[in-house]
Amino acid sequence: MVTQQTTPKVSPRAGKPAEPSMLVNVPKLVTAYYTQIPDWSLQAQRVAFGTSGHRGSALETSFNEWHVLAMTQSICHYRKQQNINGPLFLGIDTHALSEPAFASALEVLAANEVEVMVAKSGEYTPTPAVSHAILTYNRGRTQAFSDGIVITPSHNPPESGGFKYNPPHGGPAGVEVTAGIESMSNEFLKSALGGVKRKHFEKALRAPTTHQHDFLNMYVDDLGSVIDMDTIRGANIRMGVDPLGGAGVHYWSAIAGRYGLNLTVVNEIIDPTFRFMTADWDGKIRMDPSSPYAMHGLIDLKDRFDIAFACDTDHDRHGIVTRSTGLLPADHYLSVAIHYLFQHRPEWSSEAAIGKTVVSSRMIDRVAAKLGRKLYETPVGFKWFVDGLLNGSLGFCGEESAGASFLRLDSTVWTTDKDGLIPALLSAEITARMGRDPGEIYRELESEFGKSVSERVDAPATLDEKKVLAKLSSEQIRSVDLAGEKIDTVLTNAPGNHTPIGGIKVIAKNGWFAARPSGTEDIYKIYAESFHGEDHLHHIIEEAQTMVADALEAAAKDGVA
Repeated sequence: MVTQQTTPKVSPRAGKPAEPSMLVNVPKLVTAYYTQIPDWSLQAQRVAFGTSGHRGSALETSFNEWHVLAMTQSICHYRKQQNINGPLFLGIDTHALSEPAFASALEVLAANEVEVMVAKSGEYTPTPAVSHAILTYNRGRTQAFSDGIVITPSHNPPESGGFKYNPPHGGPAGVEVTAGIESMSNEFLKSALGGVKRKHFEKALRAPTTHQHDFLNMYVDDLGSVIDMDTIRGANIRMGVDPLGGAGVHYWSAIAGRYGLNLTVVNEIIDPTFRFMTADWDGKIRMDPSSPYAMHGLIDLKDRFDIAFACDTDHDRHGIVTRSTGLLPADHYLSVAIHYLFQHRPEWSSEAAIGKTVVSSRMIDRVAAKLGRKLYETPVGFKWFVDGLLNGSLGFCGEESAGASFLRLDSTVWTTDKDGLIPALLSAEITARMGRDPGEIYRELESEFGKSVSERVDAPATLDEKKVLAKLSSEQIRSVDLAGEKIDTVLTNAPGNHTPIGGIKVIAKNGWFAARPSGTEDIYKIYAESFHGEDHLHHIIEEAQTMVADALEAAAKDGVA
């Protein structure tokens, strides 16, 4: 039986400036990176690729030098197997562990004679700039394709490290790729790095295979092909941006200068402790632009600007702050962006569909129906949108976690990974063209389609319970009603690509919930939404708890494991 579900308790520190006791000890963290050796026999210390690569902390021996050396050598083997012999674009964010991991990765890549493109002048590199570089290089090629590595744990706390691989399609690697990299990496750990090639860092930097690449200017100079910069500049709207100390911190001033925008960077500090952040909901430092607690500083400045925005540490997620509403919930802004883009991109195909994940708002469904656009609904993970963005069959793709990308003005691909910068700039384009900010436009959508309220709650779950939840069938949901409405559909596979969602989604006319296990924690997540108000939403969450518990109990009796 699953443990009682609880709504996360908000810490009294939430939204307040970080206290000295909360700051990571960077020297201790970096020392642990080089000195702690993972035990391959312990699951928690193995390489494990989730939806966004391998993540962990050196302090927990889950992201250390050995992990990075093993993963990089495995990628070198994968490239040889697949005959990927173009340059590898290597980017990093501003987390304390990213610089050491960069050095470790480059040592292996140089020793394996991989052509590597590193950022000019040691610049930090947003995830979308790496995806953009891969796609730009590969455009029109039939051989010698490029790929990339981004060293980032995204918005995770300062003690975290992360490592993800982007194959030649430019987006996150699918499980068919990462499973092999993960398995080989753990074999390298098991053999005490036997077979891993290394070249001293200084020699790796000077190697003939190591080249400097101007990620920043190549990305910035191309932005006019995806965002209507003329409209933004012509309206002279006042914009504010907080890079949250992330990899795009120098990109924003370059964007303002290149396009003549009235844009103010309110925080240009780079500090691996992220001491300038306000604490997130749980009292931890987390660079999450979708969190009102982490975004407290920018929200306080909202009246200084016509529109303001922020991005997370690797700049693949966005947060939009409007005068009218403050911080827009991610799903609200996705709905506005979709509503706007499909009416203001005349060169996009009339057949271009909208990509969303199964846990994103059904407000998107209602907007899509009005626009006469097909929905392509997938499991969680941006990797499911890669092919559609590449071939132009998906015009816009977004996740409830504030990750999105969309096509260029001419309907060709921009990036196949999440891009936090272009949704941020799009909010300025919307404000400039429509004379109303995205918060005001969302209110208009509510007037037309109904007011949506949503919540995500976490509940404890054992490893066995999570395994059962991931394999539930629709037949194991015995209920016929959800919070007073007839259940229309129970999904275990995504309707767009018919791929298992790793849990269940139960849908009624005016409400739904999805339950899926976490890939990294001993919890499962319930996502819920109602178009009938807060009370109805709470009933949905309560009944979701009961349905999941009953389904798990029934599955256990049936011997499902």
